[in-house]
Amino acid sequence: MSEQNTPESQVPKAPGLLRSGMVVSVMTMLSRVLGMVRDIVVAAFFGSQSEADAFFIAFKIPNFMRRLFAEGAFNQAFVPVLSEYRTKRSLAEVKELVDRVAGTLGLTLVAITALGVAGAPLLITLFAPGFHGDTEKLALASDMLRITFPYLLLISLTALCGSILNSYGRFAVPAFTPVLLNLSMIGATLLLTPYFDQPIMALAWGVFMAGVIQLLFQLPFLAQIRLLPIPRPDRKHEGVKRIMTLMLPALFGVSVSQINLLLDTVLASFLETGSISWLYYADRLSELPLGAFGIAIGTVILPALSRQHAGDDPRAFAATLDWAVRMVLLVGVPAALALLLLADPLIATLFHYGAMTERDVGQAAAALRAYSVGVLTFMLIKVLAPGFFARQDMKTPVRIAVTCMVVNMGFNLILIWPLAHVGLALATSLSALLNAGLLWWGLRKAGIFQAQPGWIAFILRLVAACAAMAAVVLWLVPGIEQWFAWGWQEKALQMTILVVAGGGTFFAVLLALGLRPRHLRHG
Repeated sequence: MSEQNTPESQVPKAPGLLRSGMVVSVMTMLSRVLGMVRDIVVAAFFGSQSEADAFFIAFKIPNFMRRLFAEGAFNQAFVPVLSEYRTKRSLAEVKELVDRVAGTLGLTLVAITALGVAGAPLLITLFAPGFHGDTEKLALASDMLRITFPYLLLISLTALCGSILNSYGRFAVPAFTPVLLNLSMIGATLLLTPYFDQPIMALAWGVFMAGVIQLLFQLPFLAQIRLLPIPRPDRKHEGVKRIMTLMLPALFGVSVSQINLLLDTVLASFLETGSISWLYYADRLSELPLGAFGIAIGTVILPALSRQHAGDDPRAFAATLDWAVRMVLLVGVPAALALLLLADPLIATLFHYGAMTERDVGQAAAALRAYSVGVLTFMLIKVLAPGFFARQDMKTPVRIAVTCMVVNMGFNLILIWPLAHVGLALATSLSALLNAGLLWWGLRKAGIFQAQPGWIAFILRLVAACAAMAAVVLWLVPGIEQWFAWGWQEKALQMTILVVAGGGTFFAVLLALGLRPRHLRHG
């Protein structure tokens, strides 16, 4: 067996996870920042009008299924099996697995895509039943879905490529790939809208073009590691069968938050026009810390945990999980607090232009405050769930996911009456809190998660730093009326001052209380 395939060559050294996590975090932050620019452009062009609601539904359906299948169930089922093959088998066997998986996944997705395009009006009615009474909005959303739905096929194959690259330590390329989606949608909005009778259609074509570009971008990097897939469908292949078996329960286990967000959209379609857009803008901001760090840490630890499990090293497995939870708390707690305190200024700074009104800002900010309650738990789910998936245990997360889905729907029905769209956001946060708590308890009860030394000092430092940050932000933040009156330059300047002052205070207090970079390294 070659050196490339020996277990020793594949286990990351102590600082490796931190470095890899930072690479993914930086690339993902770039993508999220461009995503904010994209949303600013879209908000300025289309605001919260009915056309925007129609597009967000047409984009949300394939995007939801992407997260459910590609980044969710498939990734969590494929990476542990691929890591085991890489640890214990030859490169030729790994290549065969990749080819068979690519062929089987591709053929399945072609069939799903054909059904989705043909049944676009039915899907819109299913995912946004409130559109049924508005024939114009339903027709527009259906037309756009026929264009955006093939994105599911393209981005799922892109996710396959990204999973392979991640398993081989090439984290930067998959992390950078979403940047291309944002650039494509920005370009379509700015350049293509004049060529359509309904300008919003340009966004749908931007999504489709992004899928093609993202897939083509990753192929040369797979060729470099001699794992460029040659699709060969084969459902009987041993590895493919294992992945398919693991995928079915993982559909729920890893994507419960996405299902909850979709349920929000279904109910929001019955509320006043703009509710879907308000939730979308708030969700995008709440996902910034999740994408920039929570997903980054979850991405780098899954291959490591899978190899540690395959190598029968429970102590290293527990230490990796403990490190991941601490990293998420270090970023997630201050991020959630900042979103809660700065909801109105953030929405005003990013979106209060063009068709976006002051009322839209207030409504989106209220939803953002509700989502901020769940930001930390969304991030924890991303690092706790791999503790089960790396061990190829899908049943436990499924039970937890089903429980949380039922609870979320109950909260939705209770809170939507007094709080409208804000109640939907709050219900999602509360169910995420339950999800993270049950995942942690399951890992703890099974003896998989074992707290490492230093937790008391870590918590005390974190609480003190967050308290100091909150005090500085509340002291400096101007009233919302001033944010409405300022131009974008002054808004950007004031927001930069708040971010630098708050973030600087947070890290200064941590350093003053003895936290050093060496404490953040894994190992």
